[in-house]
Amino acid sequence: MQMLFRIALLVLLCLPVAGVRASETGEGMWIPLLLGVNEADMQAQGLQLSAEDIYSVNHSSLKDAIVRFGGGCTGEIISADGLLLTNHHCGFGQIRRHSTVEQNYLKNGFWAMSREEELPNPGLTATFVVRIEDVTEAVLDGLPADADEKTREAHVARSSRQIELDAIEDTHYEAEVRPFYYGNEYYLIITEVFEDVRLVGAPPQAIGKFGGETDNWLWPRHNADFSLFRVYAGPDGKPAPYAEENVPLEPRHFLPIAMDGLEEGDFTMVFGFPGTTQEYLPAEGVRMIQEVEDPIRVKLRGKKLEIMNRYMRADEAIRLMYASKESGIANGYTKWKGRILGLEATDGVARKEAQDAAFQARVEADAELKARYGDLLDEMNTTYAMIRESLIAVTYFIEGGYTLE
Repeated sequence: MQMLFRIALLVLLCLPVAGVRASETGEGMWIPLLLGVNEADMQAQGLQLSAEDIYSVNHSSLKDAIVRFGGGCTGEIISADGLLLTNHHCGFGQIRRHSTVEQNYLKNGFWAMSREEELPNPGLTATFVVRIEDVTEAVLDGLPADADEKTREAHVARSSRQIELDAIEDTHYEAEVRPFYYGNEYYLIITEVFEDVRLVGAPPQAIGKFGGETDNWLWPRHNADFSLFRVYAGPDGKPAPYAEENVPLEPRHFLPIAMDGLEEGDFTMVFGFPGTTQEYLPAEGVRMIQEVEDPIRVKLRGKKLEIMNRYMRADEAIRLMYASKESGIANGYTKWKGRILGLEATDGVARKEAQDAAFQARVEADAELKARYGDLLDEMNTTYAMIRESLIAVTYFIEGGYTLE
């Protein structure tokens, strides 16, 4: 279910549970560094941790148990010896790569009975966030206020690279400056990347992906969507390529498993690495998604799935060969099909138009804002109209040609 995941660690707050009024829940994404702003509200809803317990640079905290699994999933460290829990669909590719027709772990499941039986996965990484810093001022320092987009991009790229290099000098860490809120803010994310991640266990596909695409993107779920891995480090505890002498990671923090479950009204939140949000698009941007991008994606992916499934059902070797690709294609197909239906059912474009109108009214009421942003929506709408035909061509190219299977 992961699409275009960013490196930034985010908190999604709060998921309503049975018995909790909608007015008692909150929605949105928050950077853990800034959770102090929401701390009181979260605690009023039942959070028993402080913002420092969730994100801290000075001592172990919840963030130290949350990892980016591979390039686009979230995993959680759940033991003192580096055991990592993630979704079945996140480990799907690794399970498939270890499978053959004769030894089909994807179909039958896999369980390592000892550390020696755990399976290495070249190229798979587990990324821990060391710290996050707001570097907006440093990134934009020296940039003229009236700089055009090309000049701005070059300046941001140059200053971001220098900030990254300075931040990790004489360390084994990695660094990346990422834009947030469409380039209005920039954050430096320092990470520690472990390269030795081994498969420990996974249920059969019939259990881990029970319901297939019928249940995907829907709740409640009725499958055991999990897989287990273990993170290994070199003998010195630092990241190292796969080697027999590597040892299980001793994490700064791990999540204990609660066996008693949730009670009605308990505080819940999601902490991890989500995809990018398009919450701030204007109405024309949402209309473009609903009327142009998603329908093309759904049409072309539907044709791909029809062809792939026909051959996969007829031959087990072909099914294994294309299982990961089919799963990824189907994941996007289901998401975008559901998004079209959701936007239609909620009259999403009209709701966005109301937000745009409220924004414009606020701008018109303030002379300073009007001078800076009075023509913004008109200019954006004109741009959307200009790129509509190009977007159709680009979407067809990406879905039909560039991602040719």
